[in-house]
Amino acid sequence: MTKSRMRWAGYVARMWRRGMRIGYWFLVGGDGNVYEGRGWHQVGAHTYGFNRRSVGIALIGEFTDSLPPRIQLEALKSLLECGVKEGELAENYKVLAARQVSATKSPGLALFQEIQTWPDWVENP
Repeated sequence: MTKSRMRWAGYVARMWRRGMRIGYWFLVGGDGNVYEGRGWHQVGAHTYGFNRRSVGIALIGEFTDSLPPRIQLEALKSLLECGVKEGELAENYKVLAARQVSATKSPGLALFQEIQTWPDWVENP
């Protein structure tokens, strides 16, 4: 296991040990690895009012002024493709940011502007 992967895996493990339940289905680290939170088959606790009808995926980091590393964005896109391929996501899934459905600045302005250029992004839920 690489040093970077160990650091991200350690971050997730520390959250669990501290009793912090991960509300997201998946977390994507800056190392390009995807970490399972609740997984595909449990109701999330990520966005009030949308937990039962959405998949919550968090990118670990702060993206107000700069984008995540390319490897992190590629891992997110690969996760979405995998979800479709495995039948966990509909082929016509839509991408929304948390700020579109709740009072938050997540996922940060730089990342939000990037997501808006993706073909599956929609303005309204």
